[in-house]
Amino acid sequence: MDHAAPSQAFRVELGATLRLAGPLALANLLQMAVFATDVMFVARLGQQSLAASSLAVAMIAVLMMGLNGVTSACAPLIAAELGRRENAVREVRRTTRMALWLAVSLGLAGIVVCQFAEEFMLATGQDPVLARMGGDFLALLSFGMVPMAVANVLRTFVSAMGRPIFATAITAASILVNIVGDYALVFGHFGMPRLELTGAALASIITASSTVVAYVFAIRADRRLRRFHIFGRWWRTEWARMRQMLALGLPISGTLIAEGGLFSGAAFLMGLVGEAQLAAHTVALQIAAIAFQVPFGIGQAAMIRVGYHYGGARRQGIADAGTAAIAICLAFAAISAAFILLFPRFVLSAYVDVSDPANAVMVELAVSYLFIAAVFQFSDALQAVAAGVLRGIQDTRVPMAIAVVGYWLAGFATSAVLGLYTHLEGVGVWLGLAVGLTVAAVPLLVRWYARERFGLLRVLDTTPARSPRRISAPA
Repeated sequence: MDHAAPSQAFRVELGATLRLAGPLALANLLQMAVFATDVMFVARLGQQSLAASSLAVAMIAVLMMGLNGVTSACAPLIAAELGRRENAVREVRRTTRMALWLAVSLGLAGIVVCQFAEEFMLATGQDPVLARMGGDFLALLSFGMVPMAVANVLRTFVSAMGRPIFATAITAASILVNIVGDYALVFGHFGMPRLELTGAALASIITASSTVVAYVFAIRADRRLRRFHIFGRWWRTEWARMRQMLALGLPISGTLIAEGGLFSGAAFLMGLVGEAQLAAHTVALQIAAIAFQVPFGIGQAAMIRVGYHYGGARRQGIADAGTAAIAICLAFAAISAAFILLFPRFVLSAYVDVSDPANAVMVELAVSYLFIAAVFQFSDALQAVAAGVLRGIQDTRVPMAIAVVGYWLAGFATSAVLGLYTHLEGVGVWLGLAVGLTVAAVPLLVRWYARERFGLLRVLDTTPARSPRRISAPA
């Protein structure tokens, strides 16, 4: 490998990134399919139920992004440990154990916060009826936060260990669990009572809990994963590793909250504009979010690949992993943007009956929002991958500052001004989203390409480079 031509080394890294990004992106898409089934079932309860649930989901999404951001720091830490030493059993176990501790403790805190959802919605000027419905829905749905957070840690573990296919298979199975749960509890089939929004919340809790059980069985069944004994001595504290994870994870959490807050804040702005605009925004954003899952998966793979080379002090490997991820994300962004531009009504038909006159206003609004979504596919993809590669070299604090400036000082401010104080209304809100993503993407990319100038790889100067034993594996 040390004597391979640069082009050959890049092709090998490109293949390794694709093999890791593929299952991760598919798992992300399948996870969105789990959420999409909820939207599809709730949408059939009526526009009011859809609008109320969208407010609740907007809140819990931000909380889960922040929670998962902290625990996701285990990914670059595990990758770096395996890059330094392939048989780093103790280090990986300590990192995963502390991530699980954080998942449980922060999930419990999130449950408490969600009990005051109605009051928060009222304070932001939402319709009292929607606030009551959304608050009740979120108060119950929040009990799924702990299993959701634990499942995310276990998913990160299996992915960093080179088993992303487990994440794909388990997420695929969770779709079936969620569909059956929604069908039975939302509309009252299989002898169950018709619970409507309450049923959707219960179905989500059941799905999240069953996902955790599936990961535990998968980890115990796989010989490579089982030897790390990540569930052994779970009561033992590793405060040094906890501090290291918080140092990396809190800025990641801040970044994700800033990004998620931009989109969730847009939902609240839409609630002030009108009920039809909020419903259209919910459906259009669901489609944009589905498209985002692929570059998000590429960014996750890049974080692991870059982190692996970072741990082994391989500068060229770091560069190749970053370049491969950016090239893949640009190719996908071109495809997704073209598809959304050419077939907006087709993608909308998965959520609403586009031929129903009762949905005419909502559909037209959603089509206009999707046009803007197609335009910002490139910015959205690039900011996700740029953030991922920077996390791989354990650079998270400055990217958080960039995210806050881009998403809020530029993005949300633009959305608020154009959406509430001009005739653009919902279109203005979406233009603000495009501005925020672009303002964040550009400096993140600059920081990545100028990583040597910023001294982000200075630690490698005192670390002997190690050749990877299996360049095609993430660890």
